[in-house]
Amino acid sequence: MPSRNRQQIDWIILSIYLALVSIGWAMIYTVGYGQEGYEDSFFEFLKNPAGKQLIWVGIGLISLFSTYLIDGKFWRTFANIIYIACMIMLGLVLVLGKEINGATAWFDFGGGMTLQPSEFAKFGTVVALASYLGAYANNLRSPKTIAYAVAFFLAPVALLLLQPDAGSALVFMALQLVLFREGLSGTILIVELLAGTILCAGFVTPPTHLIGILAAIGTFLLVWNTPKRPYWLAAFILLLTAGVLGIQYGQSTLVLLGAISVFLAMGVFQWVKKKERLVMLVVGAVVVSSVLAFMANLGFNSLPHHQQERIFVWLKPSEADPQGAAYNLNHSKMAIASGGLTGKGFLEGTFTQGNFVPEQTTDFIFCAVGEEQGFIGVLFIISLYVFLLVRIVLVAERQRSDFNRLYAYGIASILFVHFLINIGMTMGLMPIIGIPLPFLSKGGSSLIAYSIMIGVLLKLDAEKN
Repeated sequence: MPSRNRQQIDWIILSIYLALVSIGWAMIYTVGYGQEGYEDSFFEFLKNPAGKQLIWVGIGLISLFSTYLIDGKFWRTFANIIYIACMIMLGLVLVLGKEINGATAWFDFGGGMTLQPSEFAKFGTVVALASYLGAYANNLRSPKTIAYAVAFFLAPVALLLLQPDAGSALVFMALQLVLFREGLSGTILIVELLAGTILCAGFVTPPTHLIGILAAIGTFLLVWNTPKRPYWLAAFILLLTAGVLGIQYGQSTLVLLGAISVFLAMGVFQWVKKKERLVMLVVGAVVVSSVLAFMANLGFNSLPHHQQERIFVWLKPSEADPQGAAYNLNHSKMAIASGGLTGKGFLEGTFTQGNFVPEQTTDFIFCAVGEEQGFIGVLFIISLYVFLLVRIVLVAERQRSDFNRLYAYGIASILFVHFLINIGMTMGLMPIIGIPLPFLSKGGSSLIAYSIMIGVLLKLDAEKN
């Protein structure tokens, strides 16, 4: 059996894993190299970030191959126990954990050794969700089934928000993608995306302005469903132009009242035309969206100033303090841009080795790639992640077991969101929420947890039961 498993191991996934881990360690090495290099003594070297990460790389490899030796049925059988153990760890860290960067998310064992249970909770949640959805061929058209499935990842989200660790909490929400693969209506995802867009807009846009925009969108939807659409659209465009001119001349209140009046009038017109369902749907959407906008604005104003600055860094970077909240992002962009096409070369990055970008071995490790390896290096790293995700999806689709398929999709979802947000935030495309780049960022908990995930995936695929 061992030789058979070795023949069936997915060497593509394993090779990409080893490549990413190796590149990650090299980037951590170059960040810590600085101008003076490293101590000649190996034991002294092990005390710096690159040396410590080398130890974690070794433990990660042991974790991967150890989990590969375990029978795949073990994970399905004990999925719920693993999940409960992870939830207990998330609860205990709130009481016994150490606060770092404002979050009580780590167990401290002394000597610089810490453990972040949220990283292992991702694995525990994925196996539990896969076990639940795969055990009895649950039908995701049933509200009860959906509620139970969602509860699996909402429980860790609630515990993480208490730490508070919004970044890790957001990652767990990615497991919704597993539900959509298994038949959950895509309408729910569209509604969530629209609600998220309105909330984000509400953070940085006055609610009255946003309500006017929503009223205009609602009017457009009602106009689109009129019999003589071209004439109504022409009238709508004229009114929209008048509204834009009115705002430019300082008549915002008048424009808002006009937009609401036209929207209500169009709603009455369509109601008279016996399109009650359309009117209720559009008016209901505008009302709910307006309430969300007010809630977002109210919540934003109640946040501490430094958290407001973080939101401005993402949504309104021009208004953020360049020497405060925007410092990390500005230097991150400069480091990546300075690499050009081919980069400055290994150990030659001025931003990288000058420590101009805070948290460069963890959240902003991608900056080191951009500066020293340039666009070609960045493209290579992104390609590795894309190939890894595509390969995991292909592996998922060839499984005969529902549990195996669901597990693979769960891992792909977690990796995708980590990859998207981390790289996006170094370029200002995503909010800076402090989540690592899988396999590249410094940190033992993350590397070990992802090594376990990959090891289990390889084992399940090798057995294909």
